[in-house]
Amino acid sequence: MFRRILITALLAGFLGGLGISVVHQFTTAPIILHAEAFESEGAPDGHKHVVLKKAPNSFLHLVQAKESPSTENHVWALAGGLERTLYSTLANILTGIGFALILVACIALSGRHVDGRTGVLWGIAGFAVINLAPALGLPPEVPGSMAAELGARQGWWMLCVAATAVGLWMLIFRHGAFWVVGGIIIMALPHLMGAPQPARIGGPVPPELAGHFVAASLVTAAIFWCALGWLSGTFWQRLGAK
Repeated sequence: MFRRILITALLAGFLGGLGISVVHQFTTAPIILHAEAFESEGAPDGHKHVVLKKAPNSFLHLVQAKESPSTENHVWALAGGLERTLYSTLANILTGIGFALILVACIALSGRHVDGRTGVLWGIAGFAVINLAPALGLPPEVPGSMAAELGARQGWWMLCVAATAVGLWMLIFRHGAFWVVGGIIIMALPHLMGAPQPARIGGPVPPELAGHFVAASLVTAAIFWCALGWLSGTFWQRLGAK
């Protein structure tokens, strides 16, 4: 069983991460580069470089960081072009494998028959848990956007993911009004509490560009999860038939 889970996750995660890296080049990557141009216009004099930053409710994004000449701590930086694309692809593949491990483990624990078609449904559930529900409080952030303190955002994101996962489990795998009402309440709790928000709103990036980035990020994430679910279900079924 463990070998089947591991092989399925590796294959699905690798192919899913590789495929979504191609999609990124036509969806979110141009918006990020455009936003970085706006961000650099308002940056103080000093070294400007690109570093890897993981947004709490989106895929790995490349954002621009500024370092003043007096800064003693040297941060590893990415060059543009091919190096940036390669590291982004590697990060997406690793992220894909990690999510695939979680998805396939859930499929195995459910004990239900899963093929490519039903795998897409599992992928949609993963999208709802990891991306869609958290985006209601913390939408994907384009570089240069104002944001609340990182620790607070990460804490709320983890709470929202856990509550959505538990709520969906109650709605799908349990029957009766008690479970339905309980699942809805649990999923709503993080949003009733409210996500941490920045002290002020604004930034160098136009709101139209930020809105475009949110839409592109969510659509890209939906494509990724549907593909990951289909790949996971397909490989899970074929490996089980051997």
